[in-house]
Amino acid sequence: MKQYLVLTASSLFLFLAGCGNTEEKIQSENDIDAARNFIRSALDGKFSEAKTFLLPDTSNLQYFDLYERNYQKTDPETTRNYRESTIHIHDVTHVNDSVTTVVYSNSYKNDRDTLKVLLKNNVWLVDLKYLFQHDQDSVQTLTIPLKDKDTLK
Repeated sequence: MKQYLVLTASSLFLFLAGCGNTEEKIQSENDIDAARNFIRSALDGKFSEAKTFLLPDTSNLQYFDLYERNYQKTDPETTRNYRESTIHIHDVTHVNDSVTTVVYSNSYKNDRDTLKVLLKNNVWLVDLKYLFQHDQDSVQTLTIPLKDKDTLK
């Protein structure tokens, strides 16, 4: 009888251990995989999952929180369209061994955006700052047409 109780307790312990947290953390194998995992998680509204692919600095977290708040305010039909959309990778530029830029869109909005993916401590992470700031890198000149030339008389 004692052996039966030990066997039952052992079986129950193994069963409960197997029923623990079955949700595995998604790992990115490379830079493009990290970008895709981040985009998919964000489109699906899985923000805690998406945050695991994010470079954790103040600016990125602020951009991410803003995106999350806006997503939460979105109507149900739009969020459904985001979840059902597919990701299109248009261009990948390997800047160096630890930096890649990925130009992508989704089939719902079809607007191209660019993410920078960085290798930090052997983990590929998305840097959102590049998405919001890369257009500011170019020099823009402002030309103001002169209606009347001011001349000294």
